[in-house]
Amino acid sequence: MKAESLKSSTAHERKLAHRSASSAVAPRSVLKRPKMLQPSPAASAATQPDHSDPYQLQGLDRVVAILDLLGASDNSLSLAEICQRMGLHKSTAHRALMALERTGMIERAPASRYRLGLKLYDMGSRAVEQIDLRSRVHPHLRKLALRVGETVHLGVLHQTRVVYINKIEPINRRVCISSRTGTSNPVYSTSLGKAILAYMPPEEVAKTVAKIQFMSLTSKTLTSPEELLEALDRVRRRGYAVDDEEMEIGTRCVGAPILDTSGHPIAAVSISGSTTRLAAHCVPAIAQHVLLCAQEISSALNGKSGAGRMSR
Repeated sequence: MKAESLKSSTAHERKLAHRSASSAVAPRSVLKRPKMLQPSPAASAATQPDHSDPYQLQGLDRVVAILDLLGASDNSLSLAEICQRMGLHKSTAHRALMALERTGMIERAPASRYRLGLKLYDMGSRAVEQIDLRSRVHPHLRKLALRVGETVHLGVLHQTRVVYINKIEPINRRVCISSRTGTSNPVYSTSLGKAILAYMPPEEVAKTVAKIQFMSLTSKTLTSPEELLEALDRVRRRGYAVDDEEMEIGTRCVGAPILDTSGHPIAAVSISGSTTRLAAHCVPAIAQHVLLCAQEISSALNGKSGAGRMSR
């Protein structure tokens, strides 16, 4: 009887131990959420309302942030890439993109990708016309036009093109140069462009030249980086640049840079005329007038006598 009682007690203990083990709760496995890409600080600021700013319009800020994003990108971007980089929902980004596309601010590239539209370029050209430089330089340009009797241009560099921000036509000139304020031409085919480019730091010159897509506009147009770099060396030696029918057959231009106090070009001034009036043997003498005008403008802008002289 004792043996049977001991055996029954042992079996009962094993049964209780089995129940205890089966009723124990196993630790729960924790599922890790995938890491979300963090939007850039600028994009985050545009998508998160700032309640302390009474003039903030979140929708407008978002649209501007998208334009900034497309402008900073070397390639067109897809909807998914824009959403990812800005931390936006697909529907929100899509509405903003549709509004921008409708107004011409952006364009749809192949494969449903987006890039900046040409309307922004047009608006940028108009903005250039309104900058203060134009009004401050105008008296000097008019004096130069009266002195040489030819068309005078003022231009600034925009990426790989020169934008005309002022133009003075000579009095009683029947045949005029076909340029227009607010338009642009390639940097490599204009005296303005070469005058600016020649006085830029070497690393900036290299970056700009690398972006140029050379096209032959006339039989005399520079069509390679090597030709352009050689031309820039000549500009540095002489102090002025020449467009020798490189933009338009029958037209010759002479340009010189307008420099800031550090010698960096901020614009350029040029004289343009027909090759019959602006003959090759007249170029050195005409160039002296252009150089004097550019130096006077540099001095006036920098507030120093003799500032901005071409010393390279």
